[in-house]
Amino acid sequence: MQLKIFLANLFLVFNKRHHLKHLRFVKKFIQTLKNIWSIEELRSKILVTLTLVAVYRLGTHIVLPGMNPTLINTAGSGTGIIGLIDAFAGGAFSQASILALGIMPYISASIFMQLMTILYPPFQKLQKEGESGRKKINQYTRYLAVFVTILQANAYVSYLYQTNGPAMIPAFRDLFRISTTVILTGGTLFVMWLSERITDKGLGNGSSVVIMVGILARLPQSIWQEWGAQSAKGGAGLLYFVIMLAVLVAIIMGLIVLIQGVRKIPVQYAKQIVGNRQFGGARQFLPMKVNSAGVMPIIFAQAIMFLPTLLSGFETTKGVAKVFSDHSNYWYMLVYAVMVIGFTFLYTALIFNPKQIADDLKRNNGFIPGVKPGQPTADYIGAVMDKITLPGAVLLAVVGILPGFAQRLGIQPGFSTFFGGTSLLIMVGVILDTLQQIETQLLMRQYDGLMKSGRIQGRQTVSPASSM
Repeated sequence: MQLKIFLANLFLVFNKRHHLKHLRFVKKFIQTLKNIWSIEELRSKILVTLTLVAVYRLGTHIVLPGMNPTLINTAGSGTGIIGLIDAFAGGAFSQASILALGIMPYISASIFMQLMTILYPPFQKLQKEGESGRKKINQYTRYLAVFVTILQANAYVSYLYQTNGPAMIPAFRDLFRISTTVILTGGTLFVMWLSERITDKGLGNGSSVVIMVGILARLPQSIWQEWGAQSAKGGAGLLYFVIMLAVLVAIIMGLIVLIQGVRKIPVQYAKQIVGNRQFGGARQFLPMKVNSAGVMPIIFAQAIMFLPTLLSGFETTKGVAKVFSDHSNYWYMLVYAVMVIGFTFLYTALIFNPKQIADDLKRNNGFIPGVKPGQPTADYIGAVMDKITLPGAVLLAVVGILPGFAQRLGIQPGFSTFFGGTSLLIMVGVILDTLQQIETQLLMRQYDGLMKSGRIQGRQTVSPASSM
């Protein structure tokens, strides 16, 4: 009897402590929201971002002139490269919207220009000129984006002729190609303008925010479809759905660790006495990101993996095309993982220059304890980056093939894309960047940050291409 009373009292105490802890968390969360809203600049950035995002989402539902919205065929738009483009465009591609191409032509141009600044000496020189050089590169990127948009718009019109011929109004059919090319090009330029306004006046990188919003727009429908499919199986299906959501949360937490993971190399700066003042002598750290390549290896690998599907029209290559069009095929996942690892090392080698870092340290009187300045420092930094790139590349490959495993476990194809791959990487990365900006604004005004245990670290993106 006394044992029962003791256990009952112990349960009441535990329950009370848990309730108080929950109340403190809610109170701190409400106070954080009040702090965010009390900062006029931050409040303005949030409102501007939400307004521009709402305008973008409204534009994705405006159908191209000359198309009958009730007859548009969306079958087959969720698979292959078409499904990937439609995911980035927030469903506008399959709905024949005026914003069907979205921001992707600009992203393609940005990726190309980023590679050119690494591989082409004149562009390298432009990048080193500072702000004026970056403005010229941005201008060239815009020109290239217009050219890419015109090409993609013509290809999209041919796609509409093939898949949505009955939806075209006969009176507009003769001028449909010209008018649609002009409208789609204008739509992409409008989305570019929106993304630049978000970058300048809002929160986060505009291009990344636009892509993230397009991806998140599919999430409620995908969850609802998965709920319907699992609830039809009864109680076991509902339990499986709950476990599925728990696994998704665990994957997101692991992905946050992968994005934020860094190896800190200690750096010592020599003391300098100028007049009566002493400069330097501080001990700092050189952060080396585990996943410095970001989402680019997955994008490159997906682009290469889509090429064999173009051979589906030939009798002798139908088997290969079928394997590479099935994301849940084991051979597809194996080749895809190997390509992601390879592209991770390649892209890291392109964007990471240990020689330049060593020269910068030497120029600023900095050195790594126990390592000689100059070439030995560059070799040491390169060796450290190689060691941490391998586990980062393997984990990135695992993230890339997780949607295939999710499909093999019976998860609907639409919802399985949120278990890994490009969609999840972009979502998590952009959300971390946005939260980092909010936390910076709070700390600048001597408020508590968003996290009690430490600062939020974003990806520190510097260009639209790298922001992906």
